[in-house]
Amino acid sequence: MTARRWTIGELLNVSALYLKDKGVESPRLTAELLLALQLGLERVALYLRFDQPLQEEEVTGFRELIRRRLLAEPVAYIRGEKEFWSMAFEVGPGVLIPRPETELLVEQVLQIVRETREHADDRIRILELGTGSGAVAVVLATSLPSSEVWATDISSEALAYAGRNVERHGVSKRVHLLQGGLWAPVSPLGVRFDFIVSNPPYVASEIYDTLPAGVRDYEPRVALDGGEKGMQVVSEIIEGAPGFLARGGWLLIEMSPEQTEAALGIVAQQGVYDSARRVEDYTRRYRLVMARRT
Repeated sequence: MTARRWTIGELLNVSALYLKDKGVESPRLTAELLLALQLGLERVALYLRFDQPLQEEEVTGFRELIRRRLLAEPVAYIRGEKEFWSMAFEVGPGVLIPRPETELLVEQVLQIVRETREHADDRIRILELGTGSGAVAVVLATSLPSSEVWATDISSEALAYAGRNVERHGVSKRVHLLQGGLWAPVSPLGVRFDFIVSNPPYVASEIYDTLPAGVRDYEPRVALDGGEKGMQVVSEIIEGAPGFLARGGWLLIEMSPEQTEAALGIVAQQGVYDSARRVEDYTRRYRLVMARRT
């Protein structure tokens, strides 16, 4: 008896329904991404070859990718990359997957530069704390050709990904990767920064075990767990940043919407910031706190 020959369209439709029944988020998109990965195609090419029959080994390989996703492994880890700011970044076990909401950090920095810099070639010094895959650092470096970026992370695994992404996007001469926690790697430099940006760990320790399995069981806890109420690292950054910001320099921190009011309170307590405010993300929830050093 001859085995059934699936077409791309048939396998996509059946797989999307199967993933939906299993409660997988974005089932159709997941099926498209994984089948495109298995076949070495762009997603759009699947629809140009909708009636193309598949080889048995292609179907078998695709089923293995589906199996991994059903175990809650993130699609970005399975694919080995994630898009951020319309650029592709290598990711995998040991590094936080870039989130769409983190693009808000980049948007706000670029907006400030547009509004305050008279000359496009003015040198801009940027520090990113907790760079992870290096996505924010790379995007800022590519978007601001006159910038120099220092990017730190406590994790050597994360910095390995960041290093490859920096090389991949051709900004290795202007992005400096440093290992260590918060201020330790940059203290010896004696540099005052025009911007300090961070997407720090801000998940409250007390709710960490309630995170989705794909996050809790796969992504690095050190990049997510922000201690009691999720505010430990956020507080340390707000309190320490004035010692590293140039006068008129900006601090921008991503956090949970529920933390932004408390963060503004900590900003006010320092007595060295002005223009402090919260910024909404694309879902109209406060996601970013920013303030300028006086």
